[in-house]
Amino acid sequence: MSIQTMRWQVLFSFVLHISAVLGQVSYSVPEEMPSGNVVGNIALDLGLDIKRLKSGRARVYAGDSAGYIELNKERGVLLIKDRIDREAICRQTTPCALHFQIILENPMEFNSVTVEITDINDNPPTFEKEEVRFKISESAVIGGKFVLDRAIDLDVGKNGLLRYELTPTDNFVLKRDNHGDGTEKTEMILQKPLDREKEEFIALVLTAFDGGDPQMSGTIRIFITVLDANDNAPVFTQSTYTATVFENVDEGTVITSVSASDADDGANGRIKYSITNSLDQAHTLFRINEDSGEIKIIGSIDYENARNYRINIRASDDGGLTDSCKVIVEVVDMNDNKPTIDVMSKSNVISEYSKLNTVVAMMNVQDPDSNENGKVNCFINENTPLTILSTSNNFYSLVTDSELDREKASEYNITVTCSDEGMPSLSSSVTLTLQISDVNDNAPVFERSSYEAYIVENNTPGLSIFTVKATDADWNQNARVSYILEDSSVNGVPVSSYVSVSADSGVIHAVRSFDYEQIKDFKFHVKAQDGGSPPLSSNVTVKILIQDQNDNPPQVLYPVQTGGSVVAEMVPRSADVGYLVTKVVAVDVDSGQNAWLSYKLKKATDRALFEVGLQNGEIRTIRQVTDKDAVKQRLTVIVEDNGQPSRSATVIVNVAVADSFPEVLSEFTDFTHDKEYNDNLTFYLVLALAVVSFLFITCLVVIISVKIYRWRQSRILYHSNLPVIPYYPPRYSDTLGAGTLPHVYNYEVCRTTDSRKSDCKFGTVGSQNVLIMDPSSTGTMQRIQSEKNILDEPDSPLEV
Repeated sequence: MSIQTMRWQVLFSFVLHISAVLGQVSYSVPEEMPSGNVVGNIALDLGLDIKRLKSGRARVYAGDSAGYIELNKERGVLLIKDRIDREAICRQTTPCALHFQIILENPMEFNSVTVEITDINDNPPTFEKEEVRFKISESAVIGGKFVLDRAIDLDVGKNGLLRYELTPTDNFVLKRDNHGDGTEKTEMILQKPLDREKEEFIALVLTAFDGGDPQMSGTIRIFITVLDANDNAPVFTQSTYTATVFENVDEGTVITSVSASDADDGANGRIKYSITNSLDQAHTLFRINEDSGEIKIIGSIDYENARNYRINIRASDDGGLTDSCKVIVEVVDMNDNKPTIDVMSKSNVISEYSKLNTVVAMMNVQDPDSNENGKVNCFINENTPLTILSTSNNFYSLVTDSELDREKASEYNITVTCSDEGMPSLSSSVTLTLQISDVNDNAPVFERSSYEAYIVENNTPGLSIFTVKATDADWNQNARVSYILEDSSVNGVPVSSYVSVSADSGVIHAVRSFDYEQIKDFKFHVKAQDGGSPPLSSNVTVKILIQDQNDNPPQVLYPVQTGGSVVAEMVPRSADVGYLVTKVVAVDVDSGQNAWLSYKLKKATDRALFEVGLQNGEIRTIRQVTDKDAVKQRLTVIVEDNGQPSRSATVIVNVAVADSFPEVLSEFTDFTHDKEYNDNLTFYLVLALAVVSFLFITCLVVIISVKIYRWRQSRILYHSNLPVIPYYPPRYSDTLGAGTLPHVYNYEVCRTTDSRKSDCKFGTVGSQNVLIMDPSSTGTMQRIQSEKNILDEPDSPLEV
């Protein structure tokens, strides 16, 4: 059977044989069919069972080209996967068809499928330009020819370009000249003499019609300026020029020149060259010098895209007369493409009892170069029990050619190298790994060495995070894998309280709702265990990363908002524009853009006086402070994060516009607050004095009781003959000789008329304490401790 191979965009067909002749099915569908439409029942046409499609893991192989067709294994039908544009795939080539294979495994086989794409009339004829202008002498002879731009219709067959119509036809008629190479030339022929004195300007419309149903058309306007006598048209030295160019040649390279002559003198003999429209879009790759006729390359020339180009050149003089010629550019192929190896199907594991000629892998090898540059030879490395066979043009199979013995080799790395016959030769290679299975001597292997997965905080417990997957090179029960969560802890908490693993599927679920601010990531191990006896297992490390949500509003650190005091920032009245008043400092415990903060001035006593930095929170003056500005300024600043949705916090900043503190105090004094504050402070001071007095009296009674007790004991011992054994009460300290009380208790209460400014001093054992009530703060205590031993003897009196 003859085999012809072309590019996917044009047309190619092949028939592949492996061990037996396989089926070949053809379908026909129109272009632009919606996705999901049925192409054909492939299972019925190939005589395959639906179960065979599933067990053989049937799939569509289309090489490197985009997959326009997909296989529905549940129904056994081929469906349109993506919109098919015949013009994009095949351009002007007919018929247009897609070729692919249906690959099946166990056993490995494939069937060829051809889907012909029929054209619909979805493209109107179009001209490259909307209008064209001619300057024609009134002395132009009857039969004078004027070359027109041709219309392009991407459709083919009856939907392609059918005819032209020129209106009006008072002076000109149309003529179409078809060439043998499939191209054509459209000319406007003068049929009636022009008279400049009667009609200086002539407007025509050229309409191109296709043969589709409904019919589509495109137009170009023709404007003719009638000039005085110009009785000689330009004439090219050749009607056809030829040139040869190597692909990948540099832009700006001159490939050839065309030349035309005009017997007229002066302006009527001045010739301008131009490139007219063409089907192969040659005008986008070549440019002609309108004066010299040199043709240069302005684009990328690729032999694999087009092997030749036809450039239509027009020469026109200033009198409006024209002539045309054709330049045929042949592209010479260079060996600039390596062979591409596409592994259609492969087996990673085969049994050591596999028969000879068992297919291990199938490959498709393509080299878009031509002739010797496109001829490919493939071979594999030595010392392997495999060989490579060419089953068909561009298709190769790796098959076993000797017996396998796992005890000698459990794995083979097969490197397939394909080289072309160009000079110099180009090659490419691919490495395949083949494992030889045995009794349960292979542990399950995870698809990855480690896993990372992301989950957004505040998730719902029980949410599926992701799936771990392990495979076992053994067979049947020995290859049945179960997944087990290894015991470990995260921050002292068992990992099982964080995640769970499905024993059969390997799906990892979240047991709890995560909080990014408490835990950002954690690791654990999942064990895959096969069903062999004894079972074998392997572990994989899984890392879960918690993704932040914008669930925390910004927190303002400065200025501190207090409930009982007024804190104000002072701004002197001499402050200039841009004076830094203060800076609002805020943080957001979220991360990323959720923690990006912006500051805005929500309300202000005088918006024209202050502004807030959007990014830094700095409050600055935006104009000169004047005497008319109020002393007391109240600013409300809102801090927003960049989350979706955003969260915000509000802070109030008091600003005093003044040069001295008395002016500020008089403005910010709140008498109601002061009275309440003074009453509360007086109450607490009186309460503290009462407590201290009670403690003093209690201690005095205790000391006197101890003195009396000791005196009575000494009297009893003095009158008795027993040896004297001194008694030391609890917490007795014999410091510097003797004494039961090592320190003195001092109490001092100082009061002033303004209790907000009073100092209250009270003492404890061995220390002196000072309580300072600062009107600028609430509840602040400063303690100054100093050790002082004032008792030298145990019987020293108590001093107050």
